[in-house]
Amino acid sequence: MAKNKKHLTFDELAERFKKIKLFAMDVDGVLTDDHIFFGPDGFEMKKFNISDGFYIVLAMRAGLEIAVVSGRRSEATTTRMKDLGVKHVLQQMLDKRKQIAPLIEKLGIKHSEVAFIGNEILDIGLAREVGLSIAVADSAPELLDEVDYVTEARGGQGAVREVIKAYFSGNGIDPASHII
Repeated sequence: MAKNKKHLTFDELAERFKKIKLFAMDVDGVLTDDHIFFGPDGFEMKKFNISDGFYIVLAMRAGLEIAVVSGRRSEATTTRMKDLGVKHVLQQMLDKRKQIAPLIEKLGIKHSEVAFIGNEILDIGLAREVGLSIAVADSAPELLDEVDYVTEARGGQGAVREVIKAYFSGNGIDPASHII
């Protein structure tokens, strides 16, 4: 846990989600368990958590904008996000603040209306700029010192679902009402 920052409780996180219009997520280490499988020809595979994906879909159906922001380009990420229907897939830019800025402008929202979940020191810059910063349980200690909330779950093991549950709770939404 962080040395200098008091983290929000789950209920406090849920309350803060009332002001959030965009939930942005890192991929490797957040939506995955921070492992990548490479074949001899460079073919890449990642393991995504099904429950995280299900809750992403439910959140989009409930009206929350979803984006992924990743420092590296990955066809596995592109394929998974297409499968989920995530339309904001931002990849291959190490400065995530610059990467997400055009989307924030396009959506006509403020940084204070953005929640972001990451896991690595690369995510600190964006975590400092958004209205609600989150880290998965197994994040870099430097990021843990910066964020508002730390998940109970590790990356790729339901951390995103945990956070989206807070969005539903804070906004009084029954996720089951968005199952089609």
